[in-house]
Amino acid sequence: MPTATFAAGCFWGVESRFASTPGVTSTAVGYMGGHTENPTYRDVCNKTTGHAEVVQLEFDDQKISYDTLLDIFWQMHDPTTLNRQGPDIGDQYRSAIFYHNDHQRIMAEQSKVVLDKSGIFGNPIVTEITPAAQFWRAEEYHQQYHAKNGRGGCSI
Repeated sequence: MPTATFAAGCFWGVESRFASTPGVTSTAVGYMGGHTENPTYRDVCNKTTGHAEVVQLEFDDQKISYDTLLDIFWQMHDPTTLNRQGPDIGDQYRSAIFYHNDHQRIMAEQSKVVLDKSGIFGNPIVTEITPAAQFWRAEEYHQQYHAKNGRGGCSI
């Protein structure tokens, strides 16, 4: 199964949205894009690791396209705010697409350009598009947080 990785603020809400999407076969929350080996949630929240809170998912590309996943990503958050989503502030809440191959990179870059030119968000999109790096799985209590604990607790 293909893999996709997105950062769009608090990973609980991002995971919940993707987990309920037909064609997405699995999700996991974790950290990517930083410089610390095996970071913990506490490390990432201290804003010293450089990691973003991410959702890494596997999807059945016969049931859902990467382009559709990008559409969902753009709709679920404000990609014009730097290092912030709602009340959550810090580089761990940045908007980012971590691509796993050239096809994903091209699709992500094209979709960003089209949305930016459309003016739909009113401000320039600041979403970073970078190669996927080491995925560090978050602590188990963060996995499927909304499913385990109900809604609430983040701004997505």
